[in-house]
Amino acid sequence: MYLYLIKQEVNCDYDTYDSAVVIAGSEEEARTIHPDGSRWGTTGWSGWMADGSWCNPEDVTVQLIGTALPGSPCGVVVKSFNAG
Repeated sequence: MYLYLIKQEVNCDYDTYDSAVVIAGSEEEARTIHPDGSRWGTTGWSGWMADGSWCNPEDVTVQLIGTALPGSPCGVVVKSFNAG
């Protein structure tokens, strides 16, 4: 499992997430994790975009930043939310 920094620049208004650090097995998996903890495919386009808080997976920038500790669960470690 790896640590990834995920970022988006599609929704840059108030009440949006701009980035998060997530634990995932691959870059492709990291791209599907929403900073609120949900996964693409379980909430779908309307769940992520209707509230304007994130973006579609193809608009997510993913950067490998480290290796997670053995046994760490997949998911969000920390997130950045721009409250308005």
